[in-house]
Amino acid sequence: MKNLTALFAAAALTLTAGLAQADVRPDYIEGLLKSGKIMTFDKLNAAALAKHAGASILDTELDEQVGGRLVYEVEMRDTSNVKWDVKLDAKTGEVLENKQDT
Repeated sequence: MKNLTALFAAAALTLTAGLAQADVRPDYIEGLLKSGKIMTFDKLNAAALAKHAGASILDTELDEQVGGRLVYEVEMRDTSNVKWDVKLDAKTGEVLENKQDT
């Protein structure tokens, strides 16, 4: 029984480890921009908006994921009133995820 409990606990930790993230403190952002570790938010917003022409940005967030990758998250609403979540690599602008918000 103990082995089964340990197995389930290990599986749960493994599955959630990739999802863990933490908001980047606002006072760190200027240093990240100056060092080139992230693109400007204007460029990242433009990359996200390019996925949904005419959309409006509702919210943005810069997160650091496990492993140190910085991800810029954009929540937007398109011209059909559909909400979208777009995640970009904050350094390169590569779109990592583009999904409809449910």
